[in-house]
Amino acid sequence: MTSTMRAVVVDGPGRPEVLTLRERPIPEPEPGQVLIRVRAFGLNRSELHFRQGVAASGSFPRVPGIEATGVVAAAPGGELAEGAQVVTLMGGMGRETDGGYADYVLVPAAQVIAFRSGLPWEQLGAVPEMLQTAYGSLAVGVQPAPGGSLLIRGGTSSIGLALIVLAKRLGLRVLATTRREQARAQLEGLGADHVLVDDGAVADRVRELVPGGVDGAVELVGVNVLRDTLASVRPGGTVCFTGMLSDQWSIPDFYPMDWLPNGVRLTAYSGEAADLPAAVLQDFLDAVAAGEATIPLGRVYRLDQIVQAHRDMEAGTVGGKGVVLLD
Repeated sequence: MTSTMRAVVVDGPGRPEVLTLRERPIPEPEPGQVLIRVRAFGLNRSELHFRQGVAASGSFPRVPGIEATGVVAAAPGGELAEGAQVVTLMGGMGRETDGGYADYVLVPAAQVIAFRSGLPWEQLGAVPEMLQTAYGSLAVGVQPAPGGSLLIRGGTSSIGLALIVLAKRLGLRVLATTRREQARAQLEGLGADHVLVDDGAVADRVRELVPGGVDGAVELVGVNVLRDTLASVRPGGTVCFTGMLSDQWSIPDFYPMDWLPNGVRLTAYSGEAADLPAAVLQDFLDAVAAGEATIPLGRVYRLDQIVQAHRDMEAGTVGGKGVVLLD
């Protein structure tokens, strides 16, 4: 193994051009840590926020990236076998510690999940953060009953697409929103029962389809439509606030009695690696391999295309989960 690796480094916040590809020493793992040879990593809007300097945490200079997929290069504590297929995510990656935008990443062993799959690396690289967030939004945030109905507000986002797949595997009736009529076929192809073109107000149309309101909803757009999402849900139902595609994060002068319909619950979800059970990851990958589930893969980039990848994220043209595939 060579002593250096390629890594994308951000010295300070700015436009996509602040992402610079450099040679850096490969980190040296200690007991309790795992060095992962990165084969692919997914792209996330939180990395865009970090690069722009609007994230709530993190420091510079830093190698960004809140997730990575690859193989174990070294685990001095013996927690994992060398060569094992693994994913890692969250836990301060790409913010407080160097993240996955590199040939190697060093993380705590407790932050690593092993799996076995023959799927291509670009597909595997799309899964960890997307699946963890979608699964957590359902299992922790909404907790839907079998046969219930679910509104996914922001269905064409990578997490929205994953939510459609997971929700249909749970037997839920899925309503998904998009701002573009052209996205209807993609959402229906993944299993969405109803696709609503979102003009900012969908509650009335939701209630036409599901009288009384849906059982649950996952909010991926932001607080600018949250009130309308809450109005789409029946009393006793739950809205899970998970994403902020609109980059509107907070509610000025929040008045709960005015915002919250009677009996509608509002929760939130932002999880860690521990929230994604290894069995859930393995089951999902096995389902994809068997043709029973789909990974909503968008564009695939090389590491030296990271600036363009961030430009595409900002423009919303990735078309699913963006992935960087390493040599």
